Amino acid sequence: MIIKEMYNNPQIHKYPVAVIDDDSKKYKGKIHGVPILGTRKDIHRIVQEKKIDEILIAIPSANKQEIKEIANICKGTKCSLKILPGVYEIIDGSVDIKKIRDIQIEDLLGRAPVRVDLASMSDYLKNEIILVTGGGGSIGSELCRQIADFSPKKLIIFDIYENTAYGLQQELKRKYGSDLDLEVCIGTIREIDRLEQIFRTYRPQIVFHAAAHKHVPLMESNPMEAIKNNIFGTINVAECADKYGAKRFILISTDKAVNPTSIMGATKRIAEIVVQAMDRKSETEFAAVRFGNVLGSNGSVVPLFREQILEGGPVTVTDSEMIRYFMTITEAVQLVIQAGAMAKGGEIFVLDMGEPVKIKDLAKDLIKLSGFEPDVDIKIEYTGLRPGEKLYEELLMAEEGLRETKHEKIFIGKPVFNDLDQLIKEIEMLKAVLMTEDRELIELIVKKLVPGYKRTVA
Repeated sequence: MIIKEMYNNPQIHKYPVAVIDDDSKKYKGKIHGVPILGTRKDIHRIVQEKKIDEILIAIPSANKQEIKEIANICKGTKCSLKILPGVYEIIDGSVDIKKIRDIQIEDLLGRAPVRVDLASMSDYLKNEIILVTGGGGSIGSELCRQIADFSPKKLIIFDIYENTAYGLQQELKRKYGSDLDLEVCIGTIREIDRLEQIFRTYRPQIVFHAAAHKHVPLMESNPMEAIKNNIFGTINVAECADKYGAKRFILISTDKAVNPTSIMGATKRIAEIVVQAMDRKSETEFAAVRFGNVLGSNGSVVPLFREQILEGGPVTVTDSEMIRYFMTITEAVQLVIQAGAMAKGGEIFVLDMGEPVKIKDLAKDLIKLSGFEPDVDIKIEYTGLRPGEKLYEELLMAEEGLRETKHEKIFIGKPVFNDLDQLIKEIEMLKAVLMTEDRELIELIVKKLVPGYKRTVA
């Protein structure tokens, strides 16, 4: 089908030269005049002999592991890689040539798709009023997209940045029309009066709290903003959820909250502690979900690398040994919603992020997938760790232990948290000194709240 489309659309400037197939019986046969020249083992030889520029993976039924294996062979060539995403792209026996896309780094993760229990997810979301703070952000917007599929009574997007919130509003309106009761509220979680107004007006029953400052080096330069947003903003939303009788509150947390070396990580750990403290005194079920890096999210490394490659390089990597856990936005959000269905109150859910990935290897793969050779066509530069960054992220603290859940990718950690009165006292102290902008004093209070916090300065 694809070969026919190439012949029928000369304007796309693609000329089929060779076919690869792992069925050796097809060897030396032809498809619409294009010879079958070998199996995947012959790819490198055929690329050289035929001076191939581009390789197209056209196996709509292939699973992610198989795509990864084929892509790993192809990226050893200097060809750009394209892929026909799936069977659903083939309609009435024809291929829309526009659906053929560049192969992406997600295709190289090789992880089996995450399975979720759709029945339990729809049970707690259907016909409920749901609020997503930070609803216009990378995680928040995907949460809204997936929640919309479960027929909520009302979906409320709350964000301070109106442009992304507006874009998401238009997208959901186009898709669901009048079937989705959608409200977009602009404001900041720092302003308790605005939150009170929203909770009083709409009475959300499920709250997903995704609003946060998340950029590690930027927050090192602006620690007061991280504290105002990630700690006191979380307290504001949590107190409103309790006061107005929400059934469930789910905090989106991060692996950077574990033994944090950055103010961002420390503030997210304090947000987790706040959520656990609220669960003890509230009828609302409070829980947190902790995961690693999300591929393609705003401010993440993959979009940055892509921009750098488009500009001709160099691609900047902080350290050759830096390792991170990665998951796609869709996978992460599915697991967040699934964890929300399991929440009984007080849990820190930890997502299994699969195997960690070296950032250096990620950069090399992206360069190769773009049809270039690392350190020949596009240079890789090592710039050194930035303030607050770790070489390795951990997903749970040593003292937590792990408990399995009914979902193979979701575990429950139980971080040590004992003294509610002491927590309240230290939070009040932090609030009192925040306006002084005394970094040393604030660091001392944060360290009391998070004993594992050790700030690194690059």
